[in-house]
Amino acid sequence: MPKKILVVTSALPFEIGGNLIIAKSLVKKLQEAGFESSLMTVAQNRFGRQSSAYLSARFTDVQKTYLDSEVDQIITFRFPSYAVKHHKHVCWLNHRMREYYDLWDNFYSTIKSPFNKVKEIVRRSLIHKIDNYLLTKNVKKLFAQSKNIQNRLKRFGGIDSEVLYPPPLGNFEYRSESYDDYIFSPSRLTPLKRNSILIKAFSEIKNSNLKCIIAGEGSEKVELEKLIEGLNLKDRIILSGHVGPDKLSEFYGRALAVFFGPYDEDYGLVTLEAMICKKPVITFTDSGGPTELVENDINGFVIDPLPSNLAEIIDLLYNDKNKVKTLGQNGYELSSKISWENTINKLVIV
Repeated sequence: MPKKILVVTSALPFEIGGNLIIAKSLVKKLQEAGFESSLMTVAQNRFGRQSSAYLSARFTDVQKTYLDSEVDQIITFRFPSYAVKHHKHVCWLNHRMREYYDLWDNFYSTIKSPFNKVKEIVRRSLIHKIDNYLLTKNVKKLFAQSKNIQNRLKRFGGIDSEVLYPPPLGNFEYRSESYDDYIFSPSRLTPLKRNSILIKAFSEIKNSNLKCIIAGEGSEKVELEKLIEGLNLKDRIILSGHVGPDKLSEFYGRALAVFFGPYDEDYGLVTLEAMICKKPVITFTDSGGPTELVENDINGFVIDPLPSNLAEIIDLLYNDKNKVKTLGQNGYELSSKISWENTINKLVIV
């Protein structure tokens, strides 16, 4: 009988993000490897209701299937999914609640009420204690999905972990057709993704033939539209919104290069997707996860987060297609070393 492995993560209503995509891909790859596998999502809850989400996960029964057979192992992801209990529990962590960890200073500065400041300090302290217990006592093995996540675990709690990068997910066709005159940026429209720097860079780019496609949705859409209009770039920058697999494949396949410059990203699937499509990746020195894979002037560029720096690199790539191809090939060779076979061999302990 095949071993039964349950993959558990958390989600908010109507959420579609990297966390869920990786979890679903893991289930598929486990099935292909001969295991019975299924995905379970536990409540994450909106901000301010974390305690009930942790309690709900803690009391979720993951020991038996609906046919009353044993679940042999569970693999959990982000908070609070790692609160579930199982005797063979591996956590492949992408992140804890970042507002109470690496984003605390920014978050705390937005709180106006003295009462709410005290309340959040208490909440933060409790979450730290709970997470430390769960990630050291409640799991048999702990993997971090990047060195950036590993460093956060060590910095906040002194927790040891092993880095295990998520491989290419195969959720769209990876291809490299050409190197057309546009930069592609596939990411949510939120301030942390810093597409505003990319837009400002286009006001300084010398080659007016270059365009930009930004694929994604998010809370910053209106602000970015205003920025594009204010800089008179409506003919050169396209906000395409959410795109399906076919269009995503096309955008990657024909792009000159891919921009992915988030702030302190956990990992960033975009980096690996671009590399497997043989595209150079432009990221920033403080982007976190992407900088672990992007080597400056080897398979892309790691630069300071300034529009002028970004404009200079994009102009350079436009003027040297041979360099673009070399960088893209180097990235492809790196991406081919991160495999699902190795990942599953490490995650499975049954």
